[in-house]
Amino acid sequence: MISNLLFRAFRKIETNVHELNYLFWECTTRCNLHCRHCGSDCKEAAGERDMPITDFIGALKTIPPKDIPKNFTVVLTGGEPLLRPDLAEAGRQIRECGCHWGMVSNGYFYTAEKQRELLRAGMGALTISLDGLEQSHDWMRGRAGSFERAVNAVKLAVSEPRLYFDVVTCVNQRNIDELEDIYTLLSKIGVPQWRIFTIIPIGRALADVELHLSDNQFVKLMEFIKSHRTRHGGMNVTFSCEGYLGRYERVVRSAPYFCHAGINIASVLIDGRICACPNIDRDRFSQGNIYTDNLYRVWNERFEVFRDRSWAHTGICKDCKVFEMCLGNGMHNWHGSGTDVINCHYRKTLAK
Repeated sequence: MISNLLFRAFRKIETNVHELNYLFWECTTRCNLHCRHCGSDCKEAAGERDMPITDFIGALKTIPPKDIPKNFTVVLTGGEPLLRPDLAEAGRQIRECGCHWGMVSNGYFYTAEKQRELLRAGMGALTISLDGLEQSHDWMRGRAGSFERAVNAVKLAVSEPRLYFDVVTCVNQRNIDELEDIYTLLSKIGVPQWRIFTIIPIGRALADVELHLSDNQFVKLMEFIKSHRTRHGGMNVTFSCEGYLGRYERVVRSAPYFCHAGINIASVLIDGRICACPNIDRDRFSQGNIYTDNLYRVWNERFEVFRDRSWAHTGICKDCKVFEMCLGNGMHNWHGSGTDVINCHYRKTLAK
């Protein structure tokens, strides 16, 4: 197992090199669901028009072919990407640029015909959200029948060996006692990886108390993941890259916590802004705009706020004994103009 000292040295090298290998494209903010935890407040009739394919491809082509690593992946997100009628064409043009591409979807409109179309366009990765059993999922997603559609999408994805596929679940008050049943369901379907995350208190989720786990429930979640990662064979259960987890750090993930936002990950948002992960505070941390800036130049010459996290050594983080491992938690936990992190995962793990 890698020591903390070796890991910090590795992280420093990665930060200094800052190879861009993962690019999110917020290709639409339209969505057919009304999820309780949406940080973007997406609607079916969004205020922003879908970004034209040519605009995104133009930004992507600012990256010299020699600087595109073999594992470079563009991930289409939203909103719901499947609402774009030109989604397959977008995928084809991304592949023509020498990049892999995938998609994050709620699965509602994911059919066998759509899967064939997207595979022909070169889609290689897919993430489907499943947020509980039927009642819990439909409550979370704000639309009856969402669970059935999501499960059908999961079954279709599992049937296709060419896809790198996983399921993500947002754990909350409604579904935390369903985790064992969800595990059984996904295992029977044959899902290779189940990625679990919790709520960021932003957007619609800010004041929704049913979405937020208590510290004791968070520890319960960690224990669940820990126990299921020790099972031999079958589905890989893992916690997301939300934040540093202290005593659970080496037992609920395959690799130590590392916020890659701005280190290896960037995003092009619906209005052209250049940021890191799409759920990071776009007003506070955007680094430029593809309509006025060269995407690759911005990547190389800006993003210092992500690569030097000394500014986060403040508030509750100022005297924290694990700051050198945590660096102030994931960047998505710094919203607004405040000088304190809004969510500390390490402190949650201290609950008995």
